[in-house]
Amino acid sequence: MSERIALFFIFYPVFLFSLSFHEASHAWMANRLGDSTARLLGRMTLNPLAHIDWIGTVLFPLMMFLMPGLLLFGWAKPVPVDPYRLRGGRKGNLKVALAGPISNIFLALVFAGLLHLLVRVGTGGSVMEVIGQMMETGVYLNLMLAFFNLVPIPPLDGSGILEGILPLRYLETYDRIRRYGFMILLVGLYLGAFRLLSIPVYSLAGFLLPK
Repeated sequence: MSERIALFFIFYPVFLFSLSFHEASHAWMANRLGDSTARLLGRMTLNPLAHIDWIGTVLFPLMMFLMPGLLLFGWAKPVPVDPYRLRGGRKGNLKVALAGPISNIFLALVFAGLLHLLVRVGTGGSVMEVIGQMMETGVYLNLMLAFFNLVPIPPLDGSGILEGILPLRYLETYDRIRRYGFMILLVGLYLGAFRLLSIPVYSLAGFLLPK
């Protein structure tokens, strides 16, 4: 249990920062494309307090922490976007959706680079070991966030990406599943369906992390 508590305190700060960066990236892209809604609501920031969803960012990770065997996971408060104010129409919305997963891939690369630097410096000590574990966690977590958000189930970013490329005649049919999206995600998490995402995550992490 003590090891799991230590894992949680290594995981959670990285988790909060990564979610904040993800949501701030959506807000930044929307603002860049003409929709200032999120910026005016204070969401274009890395301050975690602006992005916390009390269920997804606090209660859900804590619940998963208390149930050994489950992945530590969660979500932040979605960034509000007004698609009618975005330049580029559907393509604008697609860019806003893509900004989230791309931001997590970017963070995974940054964490991997910092870990390589840490290994090269070779400074020992328990503090440096914890920092190294946080960097490694950042790589795995951000790759998982990127791939998970690419799943085309509402309200994940993948649904916004798919809506941006689907022919118009299919949009109405796809939109019907929106109301069931969150339920589908919870069932998928409970059944472990998203563990398949660990295949590309571990493959990429193995390539990025120091050998």
